[in-house]
Amino acid sequence: MPRITRAALIQCSNPLADEKDLNRVKAAMIEKHLPLIRQAAEKGANVCCLQEIFYGPYFCAEQDPRWYATAEPMPDGPTVKLMQDLAKKHGMVMVVPMYEVENTGVYYNTAAVIDETGKYLGKYRKKHIPHCLPGFWEKFYFKPGNGDGEGGGYPVFQTRFGKIGVYICYDRHFPEGARELGLNGAEIVFNPSATVAGLSEYLWKLEQPAHAVANQYYVGAINRVGTEKPWCIGEFYGQSYFCNPRGKIMVEGSRDKDEVVVADLDLDMIQEVRNVWQFYRDRRPETYSRIAEA
Repeated sequence: MPRITRAALIQCSNPLADEKDLNRVKAAMIEKHLPLIRQAAEKGANVCCLQEIFYGPYFCAEQDPRWYATAEPMPDGPTVKLMQDLAKKHGMVMVVPMYEVENTGVYYNTAAVIDETGKYLGKYRKKHIPHCLPGFWEKFYFKPGNGDGEGGGYPVFQTRFGKIGVYICYDRHFPEGARELGLNGAEIVFNPSATVAGLSEYLWKLEQPAHAVANQYYVGAINRVGTEKPWCIGEFYGQSYFCNPRGKIMVEGSRDKDEVVVADLDLDMIQEVRNVWQFYRDRRPETYSRIAEA
């Protein structure tokens, strides 16, 4: 019997772009996601992934310590608890990207993974942190993730609906981690992002299908929509999509609308593709001596 997982991506704009009260901004963004999460469940989704730092604007457009107050401990913060309740209510695995505080002054760009019973399975912390483009000042806010306490540097979470990995935004420019996720058994890799039109837009539909082909798994790519004030660093162009292990884009969201993007993922296709393209068999790790050099 085929193993079919119905998966959903949620792309969403910020409803309070000009609001100064960060608590109101955060609460409004969470509130806006609730009907979208419900819609994903009503569409029959078994797994649902939200966008990067889903409960706020992409605040890395500026360098201001006030945003530290929006971070939460994980898994003991209120937003993870809420998402655990929703996952259990809807019987749906949730991938929830948030701003995490571990200790005083130690922050990460993190995604929590919650199973359909509401159990917290673990987290992935973004590994590659940009700080080189105007409007993307992430090293001011995030410490790079590592393997400590995360189930390995590139953890894969066993769920009833498949083995799930996470790679966050800028991570997608680095093929090494994408391969690690494949080696760790990922069947579906989600890449929640916040990326604007311009320099890297042409890569949006190039890199992630390439990861899917090279590593023979499904990829769900999520991008927010809209232009966020007061920074206006560019248009978040949506176009969230799923691609299959052959690199084919299966379904794609709009450029400018809040949307739930849903696709049926035939997990048996992974084995079919690997039977044809023996990339894992034919790897030569003993010859890749420079990849792990500092």
